[in-house]
Amino acid sequence: MIEVKNLTFSYGKEKQALHGLDFTVKDGEIFGFLGPNGSGKSTTQKILTGILKGNGGQVSLFGQDITTAHTHEFYQKIGVLFEFPYLYENLSAVDNLKYFSSFYPKGQCRDIGALLEKLEFKTDFLKKPVSSYSKGMRQRVSMARALISNPKLLFLDEPTSGLDPSGAVLFRKMIEEERRKGTTVFLTTHNMLDADLLCDRVAFITNGTIAALDTPRRLKEQNSNRLVQIDYLYQGRREEKTIEIPELESGIPFLHDEVISIHSEEPTLEDMFIQYTGRRLS
Repeated sequence: MIEVKNLTFSYGKEKQALHGLDFTVKDGEIFGFLGPNGSGKSTTQKILTGILKGNGGQVSLFGQDITTAHTHEFYQKIGVLFEFPYLYENLSAVDNLKYFSSFYPKGQCRDIGALLEKLEFKTDFLKKPVSSYSKGMRQRVSMARALISNPKLLFLDEPTSGLDPSGAVLFRKMIEEERRKGTTVFLTTHNMLDADLLCDRVAFITNGTIAALDTPRRLKEQNSNRLVQIDYLYQGRREEKTIEIPELESGIPFLHDEVISIHSEEPTLEDMFIQYTGRRLS
């Protein structure tokens, strides 16, 4: 779906933003592109979506070189949710979506009302101007805008930004649903929970280079200390022990009356990001 070879980009002579990126995104994959501010992730996404030109290297989407693929048919297969909602403030959610739908063949677009209902948009705001919406409501309209055309390739930049926990869960469910339909998702985010729960693979980018690329599970397993923490009761007292995983193969190797909980001490995805890049996401 996406193939990137030796991708470079400079903002003038003094500031090279990307230093020869190489990666591919498979059909139907949710691919996480994670990095702190200024790492090059937004520059990369802008190149992939055709917003930013003048890059070096090769980029292809749908098997087409992006430098020669700027046609209506090409862009009609792509949906984008920008980090900052790009909506007309004086128009309502419905009128915004009607306008954006007009760029696509009628048979391609989803029903506006059904889509907003699925996104749990408040019905009493359907015809009110966007300027009166909260950040979470704007994010719902922006997601509807990205999905309205039934895209085959979906670019999502901080999709759960501004949402409360239930809204974030809803968005993750919808992204998973898109993947089940065969949609390919390119996800850029600071939210490591989103990346861990959603992504088939993640790339860590820092200072314009990719520091690591693998599945979240393998990244964590490869760097696990193979320890587990056991909370238990013994003779009326609550105790805690940390042991190595192989010690559990023949049962719990110490006296206990009741096991309360067992937790692995594998690193988090954010731990891995810091290890590979030396920087936090924020």
